Amino acid sequence: MTRALLARLRAALTLPPGDLLRNATYRRLWTSILISSLGGQVTMLALPLTAAVLLHATPTQMGLLTAMEIAPFVLFSLPAGVWLDRVRKLPVYIAGEVLIGVAVASVPLAWAMGWLAMPWLYAVGFFIGCIFTVAGTASQIVLTQVVERDRLVEAHAKNALATSGSDVAGPGFAGLLIKLFGAPLALLVDAVLVIVSAAILRGIHVDERRTPRPDARFGRELAEGLRFVAEHKLLVALAVAVGTWQLCQNAAQVVQILFATRTLGLSEHAVGLCYIALGAGTVTASVWGNRISRRIGPGPSMVLGFGVCGSGWLLLAAAPVGPWGVAAFAATLALYGAGAVLAFINFLALRQAVTPEPMLGRMTSTMRWLILLPAGPGALIGGWLGEHHGLRSALAFAGGVSMLLVIAAWWHPVIRGVRSLPSAAKPVTAGGA
Repeated sequence: MTRALLARLRAALTLPPGDLLRNATYRRLWTSILISSLGGQVTMLALPLTAAVLLHATPTQMGLLTAMEIAPFVLFSLPAGVWLDRVRKLPVYIAGEVLIGVAVASVPLAWAMGWLAMPWLYAVGFFIGCIFTVAGTASQIVLTQVVERDRLVEAHAKNALATSGSDVAGPGFAGLLIKLFGAPLALLVDAVLVIVSAAILRGIHVDERRTPRPDARFGRELAEGLRFVAEHKLLVALAVAVGTWQLCQNAAQVVQILFATRTLGLSEHAVGLCYIALGAGTVTASVWGNRISRRIGPGPSMVLGFGVCGSGWLLLAAAPVGPWGVAAFAATLALYGAGAVLAFINFLALRQAVTPEPMLGRMTSTMRWLILLPAGPGALIGGWLGEHHGLRSALAFAGGVSMLLVIAAWWHPVIRGVRSLPSAAKPVTAGGA
C-alpha cells in the first residue's frame, strides 16, 4: 500500500516529456521569477500598509502613491523600448532586480532615521516604476529568447504558476513579518530575495548579438515602433481592452487595503492572511489557463479574465461589515487573481507572437505605455471616489466598467476571433540592430 502510494506520488511529481521545466535555461528563469515574486508579495503588502497604517494616508494620497508608481511607464516607456532594441536584454533585467532591492531597502532605513513620510514613499514608488519600465520590458523579451513562440501561452502560464506559488505563501509570510517586525522592516526581506533572484539570473545564457546600424536614428526607430503597433489591428484592440482593464484595476486597488483595514476592521496580519486567497485564485488560473486558452482561444480567454475580475470588485462593493464581509474580501482577491492571470497570459502571448524579434523592445514598451496611460487616472479616480463618495463607490466603479468592457470586447470581432496564436507580422524595418 505504501509502495503504491509512493509510486503514485513519484509519478505525479515527475515532469512529463517535453515539459518546459525540463529545459535547464527556462527552469533557472522560472526559479528566479518564483523567488522575486515572493519578495514582491512582501512589498505589495508592506508598502501600502506602511502608508495606510503607519503614515495614516488618505484615499487621495493612496491614489497618488499608485499614480507615482505608474508615471514612469507613461514618461519613459517609448524611449526605453528604442534603447532596449539596441542592447542585450538579460544584463538590463539583472541590473533591475538589484536596483529594486536597493529601493525597497531605503524604506526601513528612512524609518529608522526618522525620515519616513509620504513624499519618501512617492519617491520610492516612482523609482521602482522607472526600474519596471526598463527592466520589466527586458524580462518579457528574455522569455522569448528562451522559449519558442508557439509555446508562449504555456510559458506565461508556468510563469504565472511561479508567481501563484508566491501568492499563496507570500501573503501569510508577509503578514507574519509585518506583525513581528512592522511593515517597514519587512521590506528588507524583499531586498534580500531580489538580490538572490539576480544571482540566479546571472547563470542564464542566451544567444543575443547586437550590431549597431550606422544609419540608426532614435526618433525614426521610435516612430517605427509606434507605427508597427498602430497598423496592427490586433495590437490596437489589445491595447484598448487591457488599458480599460488597467483603469478599473487601479481604481479598485487604491481602496482595497483601506476598505479592509477601515471598513472591515482587519489588522495588518489578517489582511495578509486574506491575501492567501489571491494566491489560490492565481494558482487555479495558472494550472488551467493554458487548457482554457487552447479550448476557447486566447481572445475569449482574455475576455473571461476581465469578467472574473469585475465580478469580484462588484462583490466587495456590496459586502456587509462582519464575517461575511471578510469572506467577500477574500473571495474578491481570489477572483482578481484568477481573472488577472487569465487575461495576462493570453495578452502577453498574443502581442509577442505577432511581433518579429527586432521589434520586440519597441512593441513591448509601446504596448505597456498604451495600457498604462489609463492606469494613473484610474488610481486618481478611485482615490477621489473613495474620499468623497465612500470606498464602496470606487469598487462599484471598477466592477461596473469592467463588465461594460466584457460586453464590448466580446463583440469586437478581432478579439473574439482569435482562437489560436497568430504568426509574427512583417516589421517596418529591422531598426536598432
